Amino acid sequence: MTDTMGERRPAGELEASVLAALCAAGTPQSAAEVRAAIPQELARTTVATLLARLHEKGVVGRTPGRRGFLYVAVEDSHGLTARRMHQELEQDGDRSIALARFVEGLNPADEAELKRLLEGEGR
Repeated sequence: MTDTMGERRPAGELEASVLAALCAAGTPQSAAEVRAAIPQELARTTVATLLARLHEKGVVGRTPGRRGFLYVAVEDSHGLTARRMHQELEQDGDRSIALARFVEGLNPADEAELKRLLEGEGR
């Protein structure tokens, strides 16, 4: 998928937008309703495909509706980001190196926040 300038969108951008729309709605939504709520101009079938993929990942739930399914968010966009991070770690051969490189790339504020969370002060 590309934007209007022919460049690829960042991985997960559309999924995050769809998930944000579901979270904001607070009630089960059809693909058409989600499509109307997101800023990107996408075909209803594209939104339906994104919703089906999010359902397969366990990020959204669905129930039969009058014409297709109604979807509801199970996780918010932050949960989706965390899930992606876990999946990347699972695929890496050396988790220790991957984690070390991740931490090396953090800015000081994020590093301090991560340290606070690891010490159990953030939950």
